[in-house]
Amino acid sequence: MREPKMCQIVCKATIDEKAAKELKEKIEDEYRVNMILDNLPLVVPIARQDKNSFAYQGGYHVGAKGQYAGSKDEKYFIHNHLSFTVKYHRDDDSELSRIVGFEVHPYSVKHQFDDKWNGADTRLSTCDPHASKFVTNSDSPQEVEAGKEIIFTYDVRFEDSEIKWASRWDTYLLMTDDQIHWFSIVNSLMIVLFLSGMVAMIMLRTLYRDISRYNQLETQEEAQEETGWKLVHGDVFRPPTNSDLLCVYVGTGVQFFGMLLVTMIFAVLGFLSPSNRGGLMTAMLLVWVLMGLLAGYTSSRLYKMFKGSEWKKITLQTAFLFPGVAFVIFFILNALIWGEKSSGAVPFTTMFALVLLWFGISVPLVFVGSYLGFKKPAMEPPVKTNKIPRQIPEQAWYMNPIFTILIGGILPFGAVFIELFFILTSIWLHQFYYIFGFLFLVFVILIITCAEITIVLCYFQLCSEDYMWWWRSYLTSGSSALYLFLYAAFYFFTKLQITKVVSGILYFGYMLLASYAFFVLTGTIGFCACFWFTRLIYSSVKID
Repeated sequence: MREPKMCQIVCKATIDEKAAKELKEKIEDEYRVNMILDNLPLVVPIARQDKNSFAYQGGYHVGAKGQYAGSKDEKYFIHNHLSFTVKYHRDDDSELSRIVGFEVHPYSVKHQFDDKWNGADTRLSTCDPHASKFVTNSDSPQEVEAGKEIIFTYDVRFEDSEIKWASRWDTYLLMTDDQIHWFSIVNSLMIVLFLSGMVAMIMLRTLYRDISRYNQLETQEEAQEETGWKLVHGDVFRPPTNSDLLCVYVGTGVQFFGMLLVTMIFAVLGFLSPSNRGGLMTAMLLVWVLMGLLAGYTSSRLYKMFKGSEWKKITLQTAFLFPGVAFVIFFILNALIWGEKSSGAVPFTTMFALVLLWFGISVPLVFVGSYLGFKKPAMEPPVKTNKIPRQIPEQAWYMNPIFTILIGGILPFGAVFIELFFILTSIWLHQFYYIFGFLFLVFVILIITCAEITIVLCYFQLCSEDYMWWWRSYLTSGSSALYLFLYAAFYFFTKLQITKVVSGILYFGYMLLASYAFFVLTGTIGFCACFWFTRLIYSSVKID
């Protein structure tokens, strides 16, 4: 600590044909070497365009491609000299120092030595602290070729810093894109205000004006418009087809909602620091497992309202449908990583621990929640359902289910897509994402947008005397997941330079899983909003 080292020799290696080929592949694929010092990740400072600040790249590249002056042949060069800068903060009282920064400048240098090789004690002519000759550039780089010797060296420089230990992560998490985030929030808020205005108008027309209808006469046009949704009062709470599946998806969506809300609150309060590696994912998994209680309770309550009697069947479906699909996709993708002999593969013991969490905690909690939900008296609809279903009149082209479902997904996706770009960048381009305040705001906006667009479209649907709203309300906001997946594909082809087949499968596999989860979440938000809305309007109005 605080002792600088110059031109320290690590080793001398002669690379064979196989090693040279592997190194070239790694350089071609822009692999980076990551290191950790005192739990701080190694970064390469890169000057920004305004030159006053730095952006940090996690890890340094294995090497670089380039050409010699006057030659058109492309060569591969390895970064074999690392110049480390360790920043420390000195405590005034105790004179002790703590590490607050870990940076590196990698160089490619073809090292030379005059005498015979003497291990770490060899005097290099290209880098010699005795002769004050230090590496400051890569003018004579080290080529990657079979049979060539490569000498690996490093420098360590210690630099006093004003940054206190408690705030040492701030530079890593510095986001200079605040303006873009605020633009995203303002853009989303405009969508929310527009939808809120529409919902407010609908509420005024349906509820308050409807009550005053009994006190005064209205114009024929207004009366006709308001009776559209009232004509279907005897069918609006008729159980839908595949009602069991709807109960399962709503229960799973509530579980997701609870998990995201709790995790995000913890993140906003600063409990999930990036210095605790994997903390966010661990927290999400644990909260997901505990939220099984809510999943079972919600699905069984809805199931009982639909006059269902086999609560154990619905509980098993809730406990296994989404987690089962997710686990199968995850297992296949992990098997591909295993096949590539990558250290990024999830170990078998961790997989076993996940299954144990699922079967040992999540499934029993779903059963407990389901039992409690089924014991409670069934929710009674505000209006009675007719024995014979009413015929649905022919609908206008713009009320076609596929059209309204696809239209409904655009606005929730539009409210989050700018933030989505930063999330994808942090996942796939190894950048830090730590603006949970923005993320929480966007999450709230997503909830409001999903709820409002579904209510608006559901109202139009009921006005045109189509009472099949159950599944359509779920799919309306849930269709935003389709746009999420299409955006992920667009991001893949425009931002990522992935050429390996396995890497491409991994990307689309994980994004498919994320889109599926997004579908369950947004669909449930839309359904719950619609369920509340229909109960409200039909309970507030007298039916003649």
